[in-house]
Amino acid sequence: MKRKTALFFVCLLALGNFVLAQKKKIGTETPEQKKKRMEWWTDSRFGMFIHWGLYAMPARHEWVKHNESLTDAQYQPYFDLFNPDNFDPKLWAKQAKAAGMKYAVLTSKHHEGFCLFDSKYTDYKAVNTPAKRDLIKEFVNAFRAEGIRVGFYYSLIDWHHPQFPIDRLHPSRPKPESDSAYDRMNQHRDMAAYRQYMRNQITELLTNYGKIDILWLDFSYPGKRGKGRDDWGSVELLKMIRKLQPGIIVDNRLNLEEYEDGQDFETPEQVKVEELAKYHGKYWETCQTFSGSWGYHRDENSWKSTQELLRLLIGSVSNGGNLLLNVGPTARGEFDQRAQNALANIGKWMHGNSRAIYNCTYAPAAFKTPENTMLTYHPASNRLYVHLLEYRKSLVLPGYKGKVKYAQFLHDNSELRIAKQEGEDVVLNLPAQKPDVEIPVVELVLQ
Repeated sequence: MKRKTALFFVCLLALGNFVLAQKKKIGTETPEQKKKRMEWWTDSRFGMFIHWGLYAMPARHEWVKHNESLTDAQYQPYFDLFNPDNFDPKLWAKQAKAAGMKYAVLTSKHHEGFCLFDSKYTDYKAVNTPAKRDLIKEFVNAFRAEGIRVGFYYSLIDWHHPQFPIDRLHPSRPKPESDSAYDRMNQHRDMAAYRQYMRNQITELLTNYGKIDILWLDFSYPGKRGKGRDDWGSVELLKMIRKLQPGIIVDNRLNLEEYEDGQDFETPEQVKVEELAKYHGKYWETCQTFSGSWGYHRDENSWKSTQELLRLLIGSVSNGGNLLLNVGPTARGEFDQRAQNALANIGKWMHGNSRAIYNCTYAPAAFKTPENTMLTYHPASNRLYVHLLEYRKSLVLPGYKGKVKYAQFLHDNSELRIAKQEGEDVVLNLPAQKPDVEIPVVELVLQ
């Protein structure tokens, strides 16, 4: 009898753990339906992030208002003088396409509260600056014309809106901080009023510009003097978004982790390639910068080399995810020359090697990664791509005996002969001179 009782409680405990493990759902979409909806995105693998706003004028970080505790009055000259006279979104789109990017996400509003679009709910927008234009509309039209899918970044945070309660990230946060100081500053601020403003603006973005492929909401920071799902009204907001744009893809920053469908993809930010392996089997996209800043930062000099940028791209795909690579245009509306050079270099590599990026993912477990390489795999064609991070006169493929039908360089389809087989390993001869390719790629046609 005791054994039966014990068994009963073990089963009950197991059932309880199973129930707890089942996340709640907001909608009714099945995993198969989600896979189909996400298919274009997972095939694309490479997109452009664009951080652009008033912060391009001080040119010392997109968080300049926060970092320097600037008041609205101190920030106002940037609004009064914002005039990107060289803004040409058609050129932006051509540069993105030439680099091999398949989608683009532009900041419609960043934390500073300034809107690039013509919102009827605020005067703090581009059409009221010397620019006198709806910059979002021009972006959408230009990128669509190049066959690039479009998305909007929208900041949940707003340091300009008078109803947005001051919190630990706000430029006007009290010093020293105390509960009474925050209460005093927020006594006439109403989060409910701001929440409605936010919903109204997101409705405009998802109604006035045709089909929108991605909505990148940023960001939640729950806890003391922070904001999370209850502040944003995240569940109802996500329902509204999906009703307005049923096919849209939404990021994971609404603080809805307890819901199975509270996000479409994860967003590891500015992480090293080595950290991406833990996302295998998930939908994810790493967002990265050319340098250390998202917005235009004139004097920031930690720019990544072409090799480093390509390693980010290849490393993302080799771990089954996407790379969203950021450009911070200048206050005149142009890509910084350093960014233009980097895009051109990536485009040169992608011209010959994009087959190892698009529609690719991590390699099957049966294939070990050769020394000083990364692997990507194209499931539909059953081809494996070996990215040579260091160039040597031969390539040892560990445990590949009987698995390789043919080998060639990808950039020119020139044959690479099998030199020998040592035990279970296959050894390819490589030319003595490295090809004129930043990271050469060996394409293996598998048995």
